Amino acid sequence: MNPLITPADLAALDGAVILDVRWKLGGPPGRDSYREGHVPGAVFCDMNADLAAPAGPGGRHPLPETGRFQEAMRRLGVSGSRPVIVYDEADAMAAARAWWTLRYFGHSDVRVLDGGLRAWRAEGRPLSADVPEPAPGDFTARPGGMPMLDADTAAKLAYDGLLLDARAAERYRGEVEPIDPVAGHIPGAASAPTTENVDPAGRFHLPEFLRERFNTLGAVPGVDVGVYCGSGVTAAHQVLALEVAGIPAALYVGSWSNWVADPSRPVATG
Repeated sequence: MNPLITPADLAALDGAVILDVRWKLGGPPGRDSYREGHVPGAVFCDMNADLAAPAGPGGRHPLPETGRFQEAMRRLGVSGSRPVIVYDEADAMAAARAWWTLRYFGHSDVRVLDGGLRAWRAEGRPLSADVPEPAPGDFTARPGGMPMLDADTAAKLAYDGLLLDARAAERYRGEVEPIDPVAGHIPGAASAPTTENVDPAGRFHLPEFLRERFNTLGAVPGVDVGVYCGSGVTAAHQVLALEVAGIPAALYVGSWSNWVADPSRPVATG
């Protein structure tokens, strides 16, 4: 199934749960933007409260505990029998984390609005300021639906397969580090900035384009692929782009923020 959906196909879709996942590191709060206008019927999904556990040694956005995630999704109206559409402002950097987390916990029908709310608006489609109160869903969270890495398996994959660093190239090289306490990258990882997955409007490049991009980086048949970023958010976007390209990949959820929490782990620069 194509993990992306167009605004036209979303407008024609009946019975889906729509989650607004607008979020930016450092703000402003996505909930404020949601209240100003959203896809009609959409419910706000909070990145920090609904899609991650509290920050700590596990990283800045560690995976939520199974029961807590199930409770959050049921509160948002998510059921296993209904498709779920997730979107953010434009480029799916936040929406992809919702897509991946729902898929990891066993939901089989989750799609991302390609181009986000910007694409919806560009087609002249309506917005709503009404805040719906969804009926509780019956989603049952079952972990293991998507492959996942921890620090040890990520380190091994960097040499035995292909580990992609989805952050900006200057962060990979260790020239700057605006968020985490240590600059650099996991030894053996390859730089693959997530921003190159989408066009200037925030829509994903065509599958053929993405396949060629990742093939060039070494994601070829027979090679296991994993992805990390700063805290497991934009890396989920990379996993989504790889899926669009037809390439399965594992996510290191803790990512760099978990890696550098242990000072004994090696760091590469350059």
